[in-house]
Amino acid sequence: MGKPEFIIDTYPRPRPPLPLAWQKIYTETYKASREGRSLLYRITQKLESWMHRQVLSKRPHGEKLLELGAGTLNHVSYETSVAEYDVVEPFHELFEDKPERERIDGFYDYIAEIPEANRYDRIISIAVLEHVVDLPHAVARAGLLLSSGGTFNAGIPSEGGLLWGLSWKCSVGALTKAKLGLDYGDLMRHEHLSTAPDILAVVRYFFRNCKVTYFPFPSHHLSLYACIKASDPIVERCVAYSAVGIKQNSV
Repeated sequence: MGKPEFIIDTYPRPRPPLPLAWQKIYTETYKASREGRSLLYRITQKLESWMHRQVLSKRPHGEKLLELGAGTLNHVSYETSVAEYDVVEPFHELFEDKPERERIDGFYDYIAEIPEANRYDRIISIAVLEHVVDLPHAVARAGLLLSSGGTFNAGIPSEGGLLWGLSWKCSVGALTKAKLGLDYGDLMRHEHLSTAPDILAVVRYFFRNCKVTYFPFPSHHLSLYACIKASDPIVERCVAYSAVGIKQNSV
């Protein structure tokens, strides 16, 4: 992992173009994976449930919650006691027909659209930060939107780690090649712009307190997922970066 300042300077990161064959099936493939339409996707969802459980609060009730990259709203059912639930998700096709919409109080396409007066007790994301073009902007804005004592909790794949790479190459990667003749690596390179160490470095740049846990083993290279729990944002850094960060593609 490089110094946080160096990592910050590598953003925003360009998104590699997606081959035409992938473009034709992109939306349907994304929805199928999020909705668990195959045995492999259902197994993946079962494993990903660890991230959903990790970002939950231990407070009894009454929190104001913001979820970044809410996708198909598949985390909503985990949150049974929040007082207010806002989400950021520009990909409307993922949630427009979901009954969980009734639980959502506010929808935003980008975190930059959220009024600066808003404050949240908890800001969460599940398998989102690795996709973000201007990750520092999203994290800086999250720091500014937290209430006093609030936490930023992010579940992420262990991108860049040995076990994570082997897991997708030997499962969905091999299946995609056999069934469709497509290289799943093209999709991964298009989607995942940051490794887990990159993300951790960015969060540590903007927050004084940062703790990371791994699943199933306590090591980056031997894990599938990690969960970052951060608090006490460094406000001056958050203000400085959010002022120059880009609006689009920053969640």
